[in-house]
Amino acid sequence: MLAYRAPARLLGSHLATRGAGSRGLAMRALVGILGVLLLGAPAQAQAAQANWWESLTGSGTPDYSGHREEERERQRAARQSEPLDDLRPDAMPMRSDEMITAMEAAIARYQDIAQQGGWPLVPPGRMMREGEDDERVPILRRRLIASGDLRSRGQYYNSYTFDEELAAAVRHFQRRNGLRPTGRVERSTYPALNMTVEERLNQLRINLGRIRELMTTPAEERYVLVNIPAFQLEAVQKYEVQQRHRVIVGRTERQSPSVKATIRALNFFPYWRVPDSVAHLDLIPRLMKEPDYLQNEKIRVLDPAGVTEIDPQTVDWGSAEAKRFKFRQDPGPQNALGLVRIDMPNEHTVYMHDTPMKPLFAQRSRAFSAGCVRVEGVFDLVDWIAHQEPGWGEPGRARQIVEQGQAVDVNLTRPVPVYFVYITAWAERDGEVEFRPDIYGRDGSVDQIAEMDRDPNEPAPAVTLAP
Repeated sequence: MLAYRAPARLLGSHLATRGAGSRGLAMRALVGILGVLLLGAPAQAQAAQANWWESLTGSGTPDYSGHREEERERQRAARQSEPLDDLRPDAMPMRSDEMITAMEAAIARYQDIAQQGGWPLVPPGRMMREGEDDERVPILRRRLIASGDLRSRGQYYNSYTFDEELAAAVRHFQRRNGLRPTGRVERSTYPALNMTVEERLNQLRINLGRIRELMTTPAEERYVLVNIPAFQLEAVQKYEVQQRHRVIVGRTERQSPSVKATIRALNFFPYWRVPDSVAHLDLIPRLMKEPDYLQNEKIRVLDPAGVTEIDPQTVDWGSAEAKRFKFRQDPGPQNALGLVRIDMPNEHTVYMHDTPMKPLFAQRSRAFSAGCVRVEGVFDLVDWIAHQEPGWGEPGRARQIVEQGQAVDVNLTRPVPVYFVYITAWAERDGEVEFRPDIYGRDGSVDQIAEMDRDPNEPAPAVTLAP
């Protein structure tokens, strides 16, 4: 819960009217100090509390000038004007013979790098960026040349200047590794730079095995595949990707599972039946602190059978008995599932859905959910899923249903297979080799690169109950 302080009273004008002579001068000096500390606070108190992260300045020194905030606003505007480029651009499916061929070529290339001695480790430390000199710059150049991110130019080996060409090479490396392409060697970039070629080879081999396992059954004519650590989804028809979407997946403590299932229905204006785990761990503790939470979020309390509605005022939420009750959220724009749910029955009870928290799709690392998968541009995906159903031949049908405002369940006569997979390394047809942070540690050990790469100028995602 966000707690806002009440605006400070304007003490300066009151104090200034008292006293005279030297006492008046002293009081006016005090007024000046208080003016800085207090008079600016009421106008910005709510914003400062809502954006608590903006007070965390790099050196720990307060910024009274406003310059840092102006710089952050400039950076935010620049990011908003540059769309994310984190979706795979190629129509080649992840689950394909072509992908296996590309990954085998990547493994051969990295074996050659290993035989030549690999690449040097870049000593971690302070940030390196364009226009500055650093004794580690020659090492950084050799590291990026070895991996193909920088063209070899011998005359630059001994230069300590971080130039424009090197910044472009760092951005290329960051994009290939799922990091923010800032062109600066920051805290999150060092661990990715300093994974050895042997570690990258092992990662490629592990993921080649995963793709081969997916290929043990013939590829269906139409299917959906979600790559969890890449935060993206691809809709495949006749061995070509027809759509790609950014997705939000489970956070580390609520991981999205690897799943093979079948999409059988589309639920417009769905109810959300809160899972018991979410109710016990998140919802009940929250409503004990915020008694109005259920009313604000349009969540109803039901009896243990999930049928009869119960007055929440009659329940002792601190008792063990409280955990027997069920919860259901009404349909609408506030619903945690958004306006449509993609039903795919499976043993993990996970599914795909819309979300009211669409600004989170603008972040590069998107492990925010409780295990289910939230889809950006979900209505386009729904149109694609239902394309072969009667009345769904033209795009835009999903939006038409939403505009009508009526709850509709579409049971598919042609169900669509869906895969949730965990692939942290792959290769493209052009030879580009891509890596992503091992957010769940399924490659062997959890790395913190994705969390470290979170933009310090972006708000931390709000803690929600959403699946």
